[in-house]
Amino acid sequence: MNEQNFKNHVRYLRIWHFLLPSLVMVVLVGSICNLVNSLHGKWFPATWPVITSIVLLGILWYSRAFALKAQDRAIRAEENFRYFILTGKPLDKQLRLGQIIALRFASDEEMAALAKRALDEKLSSRQIKEAIKNWKADFDRA
Repeated sequence: MNEQNFKNHVRYLRIWHFLLPSLVMVVLVGSICNLVNSLHGKWFPATWPVITSIVLLGILWYSRAFALKAQDRAIRAEENFRYFILTGKPLDKQLRLGQIIALRFASDEEMAALAKRALDEKLSSRQIKEAIKNWKADFDRA
């Protein structure tokens, strides 16, 4: 991707976002069906695939959630520092995290004004991204 903008900034990894969760759900549904079919016989061994599937689903969910939380904290710190360098003041505490995350795509020239506008007009992250004229690409996000 040479140029990043509002239309192409969302990034999906097909294997991580679609294939792995789908496969784990198929295994979970299959293992539940196997457990239901074995309730009159040996049900105990049939519980292990169900438990394993639930554990895998949890690992997929939380590994993504923890990575995003760490990234959000880093973005908040980076953008607060960038705003401080540009204006000599920290970002307003009333800005929501989603707004700060959206501001990371704004160029240095428009960040301060857009941050003030986002606060005054209570812009959503989508509205902030749409208002950006000079897009600052972020290729390093998780």
